Amino acid sequence: MSKTESPIQRRRTVTVRIGDIGVGGDQPIRVQAMTNTDTADIESTVTQCAELARAGSELVRITVNNESAAAAVPHIRERLDAMAVKVPLIGDFHFNGHRLLSDYPACAEALAKYRINPGNVGRGAKRDSQFATMIEIACRYDRPVRIGVNWGSLDPDLVVRMMDTNARSPQPRPAELVMREAMVESAIGSALRAEELGLPRDHILLSCKMSGVQDLIAVYRALAQRSDHALHLGLTEAGMGSKGIVASTAAVSILLQEGIGDTIRISLTPAPGESRTREIIVAQEILQTMGLRSFAPMVAACPGCGRTTSTVFQELAEEIQAYLREQMPAWRETYPGVETMQVAVMGCVVNGPGESKQANIGISLPGTGEQPSAPVYIDGEKVTTLKGADIAGRFKQMVDEYVVEHYAAS
Repeated sequence: MSKTESPIQRRRTVTVRIGDIGVGGDQPIRVQAMTNTDTADIESTVTQCAELARAGSELVRITVNNESAAAAVPHIRERLDAMAVKVPLIGDFHFNGHRLLSDYPACAEALAKYRINPGNVGRGAKRDSQFATMIEIACRYDRPVRIGVNWGSLDPDLVVRMMDTNARSPQPRPAELVMREAMVESAIGSALRAEELGLPRDHILLSCKMSGVQDLIAVYRALAQRSDHALHLGLTEAGMGSKGIVASTAAVSILLQEGIGDTIRISLTPAPGESRTREIIVAQEILQTMGLRSFAPMVAACPGCGRTTSTVFQELAEEIQAYLREQMPAWRETYPGVETMQVAVMGCVVNGPGESKQANIGISLPGTGEQPSAPVYIDGEKVTTLKGADIAGRFKQMVDEYVVEHYAAS
């Protein structure tokens, strides 16, 4: 198996077109992100949408929660188009989406997809009519819809009804299992209703966001068994830092390994002042380390031990990884295929030469007690040994030369 092949057989789903992007079917698993700006602030929202798109987000979701936000959407789309940022925009609607889409047709037209949460469409008698309004508008503008159920805003009437039925059963199930079933029922039932209202099957995506890893896995397995809709994956309220990354990776990777999932979002809580793009990088690295897609050259580096008291290999690994990712927006067009390149930066002779030989280009830096020299390997062959004070700079130059020589478009 080559470095870019994957043994994972993806579940067969209906293909959905979102602007110029295909989701599901034979399309690659798409990476999505969401802005955290006030959508009514056109300048900041345009800036963040562009930042997310350039970092690799193939779909960007924006909040449309009031009249000011709805009025701003077409201007955001126009500004992005003028910047040649063609990323499809998804409108995130809760509570008043039926009214905003009706009252602001330019917003409805500017958006490439609508996200509808069936638990927040309306209450009581209003729910069905308000849901129908949104679906009818999606049909009018030929827009796909993600029916996005969230356990934190699940339809209370549905939950009460299913809990009551379960309580009357001779063998009641645990409440958490009823909750999981309610999530699936809400998603599939809403999709069927949308189809009855005229929305084509290839205009519907489903998601059931949970904050518990085991809950998420169980719910998506059930969705995959009972539906052929394209599925959007993501652990909701994943949290900050390593907790959010670990929890999201644990849940999403298991489902991806089983062939479940057509778009993903890693819902990280950013630290104050932290770029929103981190969630994109994590999503890309999950897909790339699983062999499902390639986004940027990856650097293999050892963790360090008592043999690697120097920090040179750590600094070089960090510098090279950051440099490669920074170059990707320009390299995607100039050097097709460079995203599959593998680089190794190793810290001593134990695994350094072997790991370097497995990479496209690798270096084994001197560890404690070793000679102050660093052999460099290209495509499995030793090509030189670097010595002196500027080993890092010279290796970086060799990486640049490798990219130009091996990936320049013909």
